[in-house]
Amino acid sequence: MRLFVAIAPPPAVLDEVEAAVAPLRPAWPGLRWTGREAWHVTLAFLGEVGEDTAGALGPRLERAAQRHPCVSLSFAAAGAFPAPRRARVLWTGIHGDRRTLEALARSVAAGARRGGAPPPDEGRRFRPHLTLARCRAPADVAPLVEALAGYAGAQWTAGEIHLIRSHPPTEAGGQPTYEVTGTWPLRSQA
Repeated sequence: MRLFVAIAPPPAVLDEVEAAVAPLRPAWPGLRWTGREAWHVTLAFLGEVGEDTAGALGPRLERAAQRHPCVSLSFAAAGAFPAPRRARVLWTGIHGDRRTLEALARSVAAGARRGGAPPPDEGRRFRPHLTLARCRAPADVAPLVEALAGYAGAQWTAGEIHLIRSHPPTEAGGQPTYEVTGTWPLRSQA
């Protein structure tokens, strides 16, 4: 099974992102736009994981979550991977307590590694974002990045992490579907 660990923004925050992105979609039909059902902030992509290993992840991820406090975040502006003029992914960025978010991502990756599911991208720089669209071939999305430059969403608090299973698209050109298989709270601030 294909797994990743993520935080899920609250519905009101996703409403704001949708309001910012919806007017842009019609002019860019060549992009594969993601929708709110797929919006999350990935902490660690684990890739293909066997059933036994998946079962061993729960206690490790719970411990990782309990080591870190809830984290205050917001979405703002936009960017693209690898770059706006030759993009494969269009995203909105994460602002707020990025230091705590990065520490949480490191702990989640370490817990996954100890649980037998080392993240294949471990060691790469953590670049938190919310994916808005994917490009089938490299595309110049600089006008979209510019259009979203002034976007600044409301602040929100991430209070839990989720282990999520990704199911492949059921039709050509479709989007994967996601199933939450475990949820663990972050340490309370009190």
